[in-house]
Amino acid sequence: MYNDLDYEKAREVLLGAACTVGTERVKLSECAGRVLAQELIAEDNVPAFDRSPYDGYALRSADTAYATRKNPVRLAITEEIPAGSVASKALRPGFAAKILTGAPIPEGADAVIMFEKTEFTAECVSVFEPVKPGDNIVTAGEDVKKGEMLASPGDIIDPALAGTLAAQGVAEPLVYKRPRVAVISTGSELVEADCAPAPGKIRNTNRYTFEAALRRIGCEPVYMGIAGDGVETIADMLNKALEGCDAVLTTGGVSVGDYDLTPAAMEKCGAEILIRGVKMKPGMACAYAERGGKLIFGLSGNPASSLTSFYAVAAPALRKLCGRADCLPRVFSVGVSVEFKKKSPVTRFLRGRLYIDGSRARMELSSRQGNAVLSSAIGCDMMAIVPAGTPPLSGESTLKGFLV
Repeated sequence: MYNDLDYEKAREVLLGAACTVGTERVKLSECAGRVLAQELIAEDNVPAFDRSPYDGYALRSADTAYATRKNPVRLAITEEIPAGSVASKALRPGFAAKILTGAPIPEGADAVIMFEKTEFTAECVSVFEPVKPGDNIVTAGEDVKKGEMLASPGDIIDPALAGTLAAQGVAEPLVYKRPRVAVISTGSELVEADCAPAPGKIRNTNRYTFEAALRRIGCEPVYMGIAGDGVETIADMLNKALEGCDAVLTTGGVSVGDYDLTPAAMEKCGAEILIRGVKMKPGMACAYAERGGKLIFGLSGNPASSLTSFYAVAAPALRKLCGRADCLPRVFSVGVSVEFKKKSPVTRFLRGRLYIDGSRARMELSSRQGNAVLSSAIGCDMMAIVPAGTPPLSGESTLKGFLV
């Protein structure tokens, strides 16, 4: 067991213990946001044939070599080629074919001229300037060439990848299964959101916070309930969660007080504690464990602390469970105008919103950064990293940060 690890080392330990939970085939129409579990190597050129990008006339460029406004070239029209059809005959010198957007270029033609640059009747078309071979032709394979690597396992299926899969005839791609992550809340003070809290009780906000956070990164949350503050009760709920889910996320009971019993419950249910405490603020109190290849993420009960731990430490391992290639966040420099009066003896995370000021990334800092202040995280999309040993901040600072 590691104690009080640096957050990056803690992240590495969890990533090393995480693995995907299997694959399945899913209809392409339902695959948005899913994680691809197969290589996609093009079996076909896209487009499969030379085609026209415009409505116009397919012709032989050599026929237009001496065309001018005063002495236009007149070409006889052989036929009309709409999209989805092919020419019935090859194009001979002195002839042109009317062609519509997306239609195949007829044999013998090597260029297309747009309607707007011609004058035409039903029988002939007048061309007023030369065209070059290849003008206005989308060549076969211009988008995708056969044999090209298009996507790899771990890529998220976004709109462009969905369309590319369709173009290759992949109607049911192989994707990673969404990991089922049990959510357990501990604490005898908790009641559900639809209850009126009695004196001393509070509504269970963490359940909904982490159901939303898990869905955002591609997991399927499974709420197990409120476990209270007993070792036996927590251990029983952990056992049930581990039987039916791929990982477990708990909140509360991970500090060092008399009622912080989650680590003991982890051990009672047969889990090995990997990490106890991470050197970061907020989110120092935590316990991460593993049983039978399944991870247990034990986070603080303080809403903002647990959310910080989730983004900084737990989320990369959960992304790996999802099969994602981009497990670690991309870190970049960000300007922050801030007055933060506390020292940072350990790494500190500040939440805020990213915006672009001219050509520079900047962060608007949330006004309240307390461990229990969840509302100030509404709309926040990034965290800035204050290195350990940093004195109080004032004025303009440049920090590293990442999107959440």
